[in-house]
Amino acid sequence: MCGIAGYIGKEPIATDNIRNTLSLMLNRGPDHQAFKTFNEQKYTVSLLHSRLGIIDLEERSNQPFSIDECTLVFNGEIYNHVELREYLQGKGVNFKTQSDTEVLLQSYLYYGKDCVQHFEGMWSFAIYDRRKGQLFLSRDRFGEKPLYLYRTPRGIFFASEVKYIRSLSDSLLDINYQHLYRYLVNGYKSLYKTGDTFFKNIDELPYASSMIVDSELSCKTIRYWQPKCSIKADMKIEEAIEGFKHHLLTSIKLRLRSDVPLAFCLSGGVDSSAIVSIAAKAFNYDVATFSIIDSDERYNEYDNIRATIDDLGCKHTIIEIPQDGFIDRLKALVNYHDAPVYTISYYIHSFLSESISKQGYRVVASGTAADELLTGYYDHFNLHLYEMRDRPDYSKYLADWQNNTGRFVRNPYLRNPELYFNDTSIRAHIYLDNNVFAGYLNRDFNEEFSEQYYCDSLLRNRMMNELFHEAVPPILHEDDLNSMMFSIENRSPYLDSNMFDFCYSIPNEHLIQNGYGKFILRESVKGLLNDKVRLDRQKKGFNASIHSLIDLNNSDNQAFILDDGPVYDFVDKEKVRTLIQSNPQDNSYSKFIFNIINVNLFLRQFNC
Repeated sequence: MCGIAGYIGKEPIATDNIRNTLSLMLNRGPDHQAFKTFNEQKYTVSLLHSRLGIIDLEERSNQPFSIDECTLVFNGEIYNHVELREYLQGKGVNFKTQSDTEVLLQSYLYYGKDCVQHFEGMWSFAIYDRRKGQLFLSRDRFGEKPLYLYRTPRGIFFASEVKYIRSLSDSLLDINYQHLYRYLVNGYKSLYKTGDTFFKNIDELPYASSMIVDSELSCKTIRYWQPKCSIKADMKIEEAIEGFKHHLLTSIKLRLRSDVPLAFCLSGGVDSSAIVSIAAKAFNYDVATFSIIDSDERYNEYDNIRATIDDLGCKHTIIEIPQDGFIDRLKALVNYHDAPVYTISYYIHSFLSESISKQGYRVVASGTAADELLTGYYDHFNLHLYEMRDRPDYSKYLADWQNNTGRFVRNPYLRNPELYFNDTSIRAHIYLDNNVFAGYLNRDFNEEFSEQYYCDSLLRNRMMNELFHEAVPPILHEDDLNSMMFSIENRSPYLDSNMFDFCYSIPNEHLIQNGYGKFILRESVKGLLNDKVRLDRQKKGFNASIHSLIDLNNSDNQAFILDDGPVYDFVDKEKVRTLIQSNPQDNSYSKFIFNIINVNLFLRQFNC
């Protein structure tokens, strides 16, 4: 895990700009920093790198890394680098390091732009190929690693973080207010529906895409992988369980590869608890876990966390959410993220990253994306019932929901188990109360919900939209920034391409059984994960209430929120005053207050 930045354009970049940018990149890579500039006849290329050593810690693996006429800067991990090295050695390729960096560049030299088809991992990288006079950029299949782009008449800038582009280009970027309104009204699940970011003219290279920039600065984007749902109707449930278990263990084994200490984020849910338990019991890994506790009973997962810790007898750190210092910490996070913090979850997640770093760990594994692979959200049960509607055993699926999941659902839409039967287009529960929040703006904003088409299955299409456009992209964005703020690499074992392909071949009926979502995951870890967590039906999620972070009854806190900040140029302050003084408890209103505070801090910092 590292920081990268660079440029291809008509004029060279001032050395002072490069050095200033490297100084901003230090937390992403405290172990080594360097840059290379290539001054060609028609154009200039600059490549910047800041290294956080994870694999092969020797100087020989520092970047920019060159072989012959090709130079690489790379952020991420190629988890299958051992297998790729053995294959390439069999083809006569010689290696000088044990790094995945060299494997990546040798793969490019061997396969060309198709090298990415052979990688299992997370990455954003740039290769300048002097032989061809072109820059090759690429981003991993699930968009785990960021790669921002800024296209100007002068040239094209790219970087792991927006601040690097601002520094390298010496530009004052304009705020994208439409994206701010989107965040306030529709929330974090709307942020990756378009190619927008919080700054105009800054976009990201899409997931599963590469880009070639030639000597004329023409750009060609290549989609090298397209997620598909290819259900195998004759797959038996036993095959689904055993097949998934194989892929999960393989993925975790690959992601335990590290030359530095690795820790685990542990919530009370089955996703992260399964990863920790497999690492400890299947691979005899010396597990260390980090957890955070909210005193609000709606989100408190202490009992489940404790059950896993006691079962494994592992080293552990448990943090309680503090109320002190909320505003100062949030200011620092907004400043570092170059954006509002997307959710309350990622404010509290920052405490985990800080603690992990302080205790000397360089890598952390988390449970992102199991819900989107195998069902886990409450609306998946409604969608699953729709898929099962014509089966002769439908009444059993309905009774399972009524006797189990239905008891925990709070969202008013999802309390109707047959929500989709009369109208398959209903999505009001996703942007819950957005019509109310739009009424807080003093200008019109109405952006209807939209989604991509991937397949005919209503359930699977919804899950794939969550995975690639709604739930997972914001999580990956915040995971990356919070982790790198404290010089840590975040790994997500459920984001494995082979596991994805297998999960999206499992018949729908197997996904939810006996009222259990993620039934396949739960069964696959029987005997590895303790039953208290494995068989817990209630989904609390990694979340907290605004009241766990800040006392809204405190007059100083109210004064801070209601101060004449720039957010009130387009938000009705009196409505916000009424809202915070009513001390609301509903989750959607809690998120809205958090977003108001974030936007105000963001505008104060970046509204130049």
